[in-house]
Amino acid sequence: MTGLRIPEALLYMDYLCFRALCCKGPPPARPEYDLVCIGLTGSGKTSLLSRLCSESPEHVVSTTGADHIRKYWSRYYQGSQGVIFVLDSASSEGDLEVARSELHSALQHPQLCTLPFLILASHQDKPAARSAQEVKKYFELEPLARGKRWILQPCSLDNVDALKDSFSQLISLLEEKDHEAARM
Repeated sequence: MTGLRIPEALLYMDYLCFRALCCKGPPPARPEYDLVCIGLTGSGKTSLLSRLCSESPEHVVSTTGADHIRKYWSRYYQGSQGVIFVLDSASSEGDLEVARSELHSALQHPQLCTLPFLILASHQDKPAARSAQEVKKYFELEPLARGKRWILQPCSLDNVDALKDSFSQLISLLEEKDHEAARM
């Protein structure tokens, strides 16, 4: 008996037919969202996003002069559907106060006040890191963000699963907002 060789292209076509018949076609396209990611210099924005994308954070270079461009943040708000605010939970009291002020401004900004917020309390692997409860209290999130959709997630570069989970929660908030808009 001789062996029968099936061309790879034919196998791929069989796979596609199988998917179409048994799995009811290809998976639906995932919605895309425009998010703005803000936070003070050194809070971990680039490192966390790089880690989330499975890139090595070791080669991340901090944005130079980022404190000077903070006044231009609002130029990036238009068209955003959600906000990621990264704060260094192990920072000094002074930096934490500046971060608190910036978060309050963002939560009250006319273009952002109705959007879901993901607040990442980074650097949880450092000894001076504040817990989620301490951050919530210090930033006065309960009274300030009442009626808003927000998530506070402690995170570090070591715990990618928690980071992915927080983004899944944000996507759920964004999808809820989409469903609400569709009902109107």
